[in-house]
Amino acid sequence: MNLKGVGKSIGKTIYRGIGRANSRIQSHRSLPVDILEDETSYLVVFDAPGAEPDDVQVRYLEGNVRIQIDRFRQFRDRYEMRFPGRGMTLGGEAELPSDAIVDPDAGTATITETGTLNVEIPKDPSADEIESPATELHDEQKTDVPAGDD
Repeated sequence: MNLKGVGKSIGKTIYRGIGRANSRIQSHRSLPVDILEDETSYLVVFDAPGAEPDDVQVRYLEGNVRIQIDRFRQFRDRYEMRFPGRGMTLGGEAELPSDAIVDPDAGTATITETGTLNVEIPKDPSADEIESPATELHDEQKTDVPAGDD
């Protein structure tokens, strides 16, 4: 092997190493996320590039929406993998506001054609019936209390 061949071999090894490192970093970094709210629900939007519905797991735990995406590389006839730079396991987490009262069992998750995962979680309608302690205290301060007999 000549010097030029050695240089190419070293270059390929370094190139593959960079791809593997990039893949590992993607696997350990949280996916970008937006949290939106309207009167009836929260919408949590994750970037989910290359994900299929069967690849996605969504969990809700104590105010946090957690996702995991296990992607797969498609076999490409006639092509050889030169740079494995995409992480195959991706994850993300979003914390809803601390005062959010939701019904996670009624939530839905949808993957769009543009590669986003939309997790919609309805607000719990029974939460409107529950008054917060601050509201109760405020109402008591407004109420005239009859003087007691001494």
